[in-house]
Amino acid sequence: MEILIEELEGSLWIAAVDQGRLEGIEVDPVFEEVRAGYIYWGKISRIDTALDAAFVDLDGTNTGLLHNADVRIKDKNGSYRKGGAEAIGKALRAGQMVAVQAKDGFIPQDPDHADKDAAKNPRVSMNIALPGRYLIHAPQESDHRVSRRIRDKKMRAQLRAMLDSMAGCDRCILRAAAAGIQTDVLVREGRILKAAWEGMSRYFTGDEPGLIFEGPNAFQRVVADQAGRNISRITVTVMDHFQMAEEWCELYAPDLVTKIVPLEVPGMDVDLALFEQRDLIGAIESLFHPYALLPGGGTVILQETAALIAIDVNRGADTRSALSVNREAAAEIARQIRLRNLGGIVVVDFLKMKKKVEADQLVKALQAAF
Repeated sequence: MEILIEELEGSLWIAAVDQGRLEGIEVDPVFEEVRAGYIYWGKISRIDTALDAAFVDLDGTNTGLLHNADVRIKDKNGSYRKGGAEAIGKALRAGQMVAVQAKDGFIPQDPDHADKDAAKNPRVSMNIALPGRYLIHAPQESDHRVSRRIRDKKMRAQLRAMLDSMAGCDRCILRAAAAGIQTDVLVREGRILKAAWEGMSRYFTGDEPGLIFEGPNAFQRVVADQAGRNISRITVTVMDHFQMAEEWCELYAPDLVTKIVPLEVPGMDVDLALFEQRDLIGAIESLFHPYALLPGGGTVILQETAALIAIDVNRGADTRSALSVNREAAAEIARQIRLRNLGGIVVVDFLKMKKKVEADQLVKALQAAF
């Protein structure tokens, strides 16, 4: 797998490509004022009893929305409990200072073309998480745990036992990509994340809101998402990005430092010249289509609604068995969900299969794809 680092009008674009196929894409828009993962020392500006939520002044300009379920209350013994058991107004008050992390990004709208329905406050949470390559440090967690994506019971038990024996990895979540990684690598990352949290915690003081920590950028998110894959090369076209990638890799991914390669692309004046050279523009544009084509001739239709994501599998010109088409669709559906950053409730209407054994095989194919 190769990671491509590009820039377009100040925005950072990162793509993960495997054998010419787009497997990951992340963008940091230059005008994004609040970015998912940013950590703020915020001030509660008001409590909304109807929403059972609080509005939080993040930096004197931007305001976040804190739902009751995202509140974390520190008990006298130092442990944290989740909000929601009582009205948010009983747990928080206007003027109170709280540490919060953005769950959404926010880009201010052009006043002349503003969409009132789209002008929503970014969601924030007091359940803060610091992601690394293989671990996530969650200071408000009462214990460490293994990612839910690891379903094998034997593997989960082995990883949990390993976590229990690792000093410095308390209150950490072991990511699925950590399976098979040496213990000393995980311990090192756990200590780095814990030290980062302790360092920023010193700034959680005073009554002025502000940004304390910039969360992972597009490059860091892609590398973490692809941590379970063999990354053979990281290609960079802008030297500032070379330094950014090198500094992060030296800390979290030393094995990748020597794989960062600067490249001068012919026709650098063309937008996203590196992506153009690798023939990725069409693949990126296709993510705005409500469908995805399957290699065998079928299609996957994706429709996003307010309540859920509806996905329909069509056979098209594919004459193979329903199971064959469905298994091919399962792999593509997982890929599309990752590329389009879809979440929430997802309902998939696969082709009808008559045998239970075929349905079981399809479930296994879905699990493997995710």
